[in-house]
Amino acid sequence: MHRSVVFAALSLLVSSVAGLPIQRRTDNATDNSANLLVLKFANVLEQLETEFYSQALQKFQTSDFTAAGFSDASVPIQQFTNIQSDESTHTTVLESTIQSLGDSAITGCSFDFSSVLTDVATMAPVARLVENVGVGAYLGAAHLVTDPIILTDAASIVTVEARHQTILNVLNGGTAIPAAFDLPLLPQEVLAIAGPFISGCSVGIDALPSLTVTNTDTIAAGTTLSFNFDAQSSISDTSTLSCQMLAGGMPFSLTLPFDACVVPSGLQGPVAIYVTNDTQPLANNPRDRFTGNIVAGPTMAFLDGTPETLSNLAKSGSAVSGGDVSGSATDTASTEISTSTISPEEASSILASASATATASDSSATGTAEDANSIPSSANTTTGPSSDGAINVDGWTFVPNPASSSSA
Repeated sequence: MHRSVVFAALSLLVSSVAGLPIQRRTDNATDNSANLLVLKFANVLEQLETEFYSQALQKFQTSDFTAAGFSDASVPIQQFTNIQSDESTHTTVLESTIQSLGDSAITGCSFDFSSVLTDVATMAPVARLVENVGVGAYLGAAHLVTDPIILTDAASIVTVEARHQTILNVLNGGTAIPAAFDLPLLPQEVLAIAGPFISGCSVGIDALPSLTVTNTDTIAAGTTLSFNFDAQSSISDTSTLSCQMLAGGMPFSLTLPFDACVVPSGLQGPVAIYVTNDTQPLANNPRDRFTGNIVAGPTMAFLDGTPETLSNLAKSGSAVSGGDVSGSATDTASTEISTSTISPEEASSILASASATATASDSSATGTAEDANSIPSSANTTTGPSSDGAINVDGWTFVPNPASSSSA
């Protein structure tokens, strides 16, 4: 193989391993413009996510996470820190890719999260929303990307965003993986949700009007939803409006009367909710989704199914014993396993109490004695005969002392 070809292959390999974007220009100016628009939009969202976690981690202390019900504050803090690092890396790589295409990333954006960083109990669900919207944003913009390399790079980001999504579902007591499909969101839909946090810059895309669900109780099957949106006061006849619900995997949205918008059974996971001026359902496919009938939205609701044991583990008093899959809470202290080593004398005492009904001949015949609930899980470094001569200790293997057996 020619040396220059080898060097080229190695260069591509190093770039891939390092996670660096491969510089590539498209020949078509229109395609290049579309790719840049998507990249710039994605970069602003990554800036938003990075800033959200940075502000949250700076504001909240260990006691704040404990007060929010986490049994060990280090668990959410570690996850939020890791996610913040990922989002920061995504921001840097996207900026580099934009520059490689001969343009500059959007700068000057300010992000105000003061309304949702009041406490950890409020912040954590918003983090869940941010990650779910991030996944939807990458999916919804995929059909706009014409460069296969850029599309692959974007896909390598969205898979990580989906991992963030899962851990935040868990930390919020929700279903870890609520559905077999995620929901794509168009850029203007993403801005309807995230736009209120952004100011001082233009992303080149007009946001759809924001929509707020005003229900204060948990939203679940059977809940009648009420809304607030800017144009609501100017609409005298709401009978012309519809409530639309769209979740991952649905071919089209579910259309309901605006004044009787009741959450149906069977919906699970993140659900996008819209108000439209007709009954025409919205297509799940972002390429074919018509937004001209949307009056406001979407906003997102999380419909969690049966509580999962995994989610319970993050909260105080929710540790589940090994054989219990019902999700009931147990005392963490009662399930702790000692890891201290024991002496031969202590081992002999344990065996004696655990086999109080066993005869000496039974112990001699079996040659072993085990008590899974009493034997510590760490390695024992003490070996040798016990003082009463009953056993030898060899790690966690207990064998009769031959001398003791022969003398008996």
